[in-house]
Amino acid sequence: MDKPLTLVEHLTELRGKIIVSLVALGAAILLSLPFASHLLKILKYPARGVIDKLAFFSPEEAFMIYMRIGFLCAFILSMPVILYQFWGFCAPAMDERVRKRSSFFIVSCFLSFIIGSLFAYFILLPPALKFLLGFAKEDMEPIISAGKYISFVTGIIFASGLVFQMPILSFLLTRLGVINSRTLRKKYKYAIVVIAIVAAVITPTPDAFNMSLLAIPMLFLYELSIWVSFFAGKKKQ
Repeated sequence: MDKPLTLVEHLTELRGKIIVSLVALGAAILLSLPFASHLLKILKYPARGVIDKLAFFSPEEAFMIYMRIGFLCAFILSMPVILYQFWGFCAPAMDERVRKRSSFFIVSCFLSFIIGSLFAYFILLPPALKFLLGFAKEDMEPIISAGKYISFVTGIIFASGLVFQMPILSFLLTRLGVINSRTLRKKYKYAIVVIAIVAAVITPTPDAFNMSLLAIPMLFLYELSIWVSFFAGKKKQ
């Protein structure tokens, strides 16, 4: 049996894994920046038909836009490394069978984040942008800041990718003994309220249609998380 680590040893191990993750992220940023202009065109796609051109209003804004785009792309590219480091830190607290499933954990989290990001890109953003810009009547001409637009789009994509991690997080916390399926089922009413609040915060529009575009998948993910926790708990027993 492995000797339990002290608090200082745990913190030292955590620091090492954070450093490795930051190095991977930094290298991915350097790799992504040369393609930032092409990525900008991709991020403008959800606004097709409602935004023709983006404007910037300060000398440093264009640079910050490319940095933000590069960071999002770099995070996605370095995500397997970050997940591997995270799993390596949490795995000692799990049983041996789960500890050996690092590849399953990494692939599942990565694919969930990609699916959530694509959901925001293709399903959530186009109607949200159309709704918001639909308020501009004949007496108003929209001049959209590139910095505001990219911040808006990348923020929603990133948040949606994180939301789609719910079933994976449920599996992990169940294996760690933090939650179980019965607790999640009992808290369903509170979960609906929390999901509605999160959907209202993430979704930039106040109308029920755009909020439901995110709230309904979140409810489905919560229900899926309950079943994931149920089977994870049975296997643990």
